[in-house]
Amino acid sequence: MDANEILDYCLAKKGVTESFPFDNETLVLKVGTKMFLLMALEKQPLGINVKTDPEWSAELREKYPQITGAYHMNKIHWNSVLVDGLKKDLILKMIDQSYDLVFSSLTRKGKEEILNS
Repeated sequence: MDANEILDYCLAKKGVTESFPFDNETLVLKVGTKMFLLMALEKQPLGINVKTDPEWSAELREKYPQITGAYHMNKIHWNSVLVDGLKKDLILKMIDQSYDLVFSSLTRKGKEEILNS
């Protein structure tokens, strides 16, 4: 997958916004007010940071050398993922879980605003 495919997939989800709060290269995708994916647009190979269930994170890191604890983030929950060499289905599954975990942590009001928009 490339950056445009990942961006298009994420933006198709309800309540997703994009911004560059840290610098001009790190795209941050949020659901409501919370981050669920970061993507360094200028770095090669392409990498993303996503949130996953801690048990699944451990499994992923054991199985795939391209998946490690995310730099500058809570490594129990966040993974850095080098996209090259990973199956599209796995990347999409990680994105979906990240979105779902973050969405579920929103307030009831925040969830309702997104669902009713």
